[in-house]
Amino acid sequence: MAIHIRHADEGVQEAHEINVTPFIDVVLVLLVIFMVAAPLSTVNVPVDLPSSTETPAPRPDEPVFLTVKADHSLALGEDDINQDQLVAALEKASKGNKEERIFLRADKTVDYGTLMGVMGQLRKAGYLKVALVTLQGQEAGEAP
Repeated sequence: MAIHIRHADEGVQEAHEINVTPFIDVVLVLLVIFMVAAPLSTVNVPVDLPSSTETPAPRPDEPVFLTVKADHSLALGEDDINQDQLVAALEKASKGNKEERIFLRADKTVDYGTLMGVMGQLRKAGYLKVALVTLQGQEAGEAP
């Protein structure tokens, strides 16, 4: 058995290299966990959802209908309005009540972006209760 006797002029030697092996092991384990968990977090199951036979909620006495026509023009009730008049016309129709539900109707040919733009204007104006109106009693894709 050999004994090493330290002399007074020898200092404690420091390791100048970082041992990265444990770090690499942890990173690889996390990579495997995320590779297994990532496909489980997405939902790609095709489902044919049933239609609802529930009776619709009762309409208010004086509902406020905002319509997006096929040519992307707007109508509030029966009156045609333009985009600039929307907020003022809604204030008048709802009597300043921002809690009133706005019934939003759109033609089938109106693209999603236009409809979302109108909904964004409603949100900016403070009308957060928006109901999308559809035809009752028909399956999607059926002609009236």
